[in-house]
Amino acid sequence: MSVRYGIDRIAQEGRLLQGKRLGLITSPTGLNAKFESTIKLLHDDYRLTALFSPEHGVRGDRQAGAMVDTYLDPLTGVPVYSLYRRDSKRLTDDMLDAVDAIVYDIQDVGVRYYTFVYTMLYALEDCAKAGKPFIVLDRPNPLDGVTVEGGILRTEYRSFVGNYPMSVRYGLTCGEVATMANDRMGWNGELHVIRCEGWERSMLFPETGRLWVPPSMGLPRFESALLYPGTCLFEGTNVSEGRGTTAPFEIVGAPFIEAEKLADAMNRMQLPGVVFRPIYYKPVFSKFQGELCGGVHLHVSDIRAVQPLETGVRLLYEIMRRYEAFEFLSPFKEGGRPFIDLLGGSDVYRHTEPDGVNALLERFREESAAFAEQKRTYHFY
Repeated sequence: MSVRYGIDRIAQEGRLLQGKRLGLITSPTGLNAKFESTIKLLHDDYRLTALFSPEHGVRGDRQAGAMVDTYLDPLTGVPVYSLYRRDSKRLTDDMLDAVDAIVYDIQDVGVRYYTFVYTMLYALEDCAKAGKPFIVLDRPNPLDGVTVEGGILRTEYRSFVGNYPMSVRYGLTCGEVATMANDRMGWNGELHVIRCEGWERSMLFPETGRLWVPPSMGLPRFESALLYPGTCLFEGTNVSEGRGTTAPFEIVGAPFIEAEKLADAMNRMQLPGVVFRPIYYKPVFSKFQGELCGGVHLHVSDIRAVQPLETGVRLLYEIMRRYEAFEFLSPFKEGGRPFIDLLGGSDVYRHTEPDGVNALLERFREESAAFAEQKRTYHFY
C-alpha cells in the first residue's frame, strides 16, 4: 500500500477549507495519488481565488533562478502572483487581501539549499503577521525523516538558499519544518498540517509506493535528489554541477578536469554507496555551454549506504587539490557574499584546505547530531 499525502486526505479535513477564499502555493508536484492537480481540486471543490508561484512557476515552466511575473492561469483563470520576484519573495498586503487562508502543497527535497521551503516559511510568517490561517498539505521527506547531514546555518549567512538554522539534510517533512519554525521563531501563526498516512520516518522515496515527479527540472530522478546535498555545492564554484545534461547533480566536471584520473582517485576512497565513472560531456546550457568537459558521473549503488553530503565535500576538495584552475565563484553582486558561503551557511568551505577535509566533516557530524536531537520535538510520524 502506498503512502497517502496530505492532498489525498483533503476531503477528511475539508472543514479547514470550506467557505474561505483560498490561496494556493504549489508546483507541478502538487498532485494526489490519481495524478489530479491540487490546483484543479481546490478550484473545483472549494473557492480558489489566488495562486502563488514559487521558483520554477506553478506549472514548472521556469528555469532555476528565472523571475516569475503575475499572470492569469490559463486553465482556471485564477490570478497567479509571484513569490519569486527580483525585489521580494514575500506576500504583499494586496495578495493577502485576496485570500482568507493560504494552502501549501509542494514536494520538498529535504535539503536546506532548496528554495521551496523558504517560500513556505516566508508565507507562514507573513500569514502569522496578518492573522490568516496557513495550511500545509504534508508530504514525505524523500531523503527520509531520520538521516541528518551537514553543518548548521549561521544566522549572519541567511539567504533564500538558506534561511533557517538547520543542517543541510534535515530529516523533516515540510509540515514539521513549518511547525518547528513557527514555534522557535516565535511567529505563533495559525498553522494547520494535514498529515500523511502510512509514511515511516525511515522511508526513502522509492519505498513510499509513489511515482517520482521532478520537483524541478534540475532534479529529474530520485538519484539526482539523493546526491543533491553534496553536488549542489558545485553551484558555488567554476565546476559544472551537470546542468545542461540529462543527469544534473549526478555529473560533475569542467574543461580542466582529467576524467579518468579523478574517477580513479574518488573510487580509491571507497565511499559507501557510490561509484564514480569517468565521463566527457558538453552542457547545452549553463556553465561551459558547448565546451567539452571532463568529469565524473556519480552512480548510486546503494541508496541506503550513500552519504551524499560527505561524498560531495570529498569530491570538491579532491578537485581543489588537483587543479589550480578550480575557483569559488565571486559574489553575484558587489558587497554580497560568495554563493558557496550561502550554500554552506558559513565561510567554512573557503577557509578549509584539502588536507583539512576530515576535520571539517567531523565538525559537520557534531553539528548534525545536535540538530537531529533538536528536531525530534517536532516529529509527527
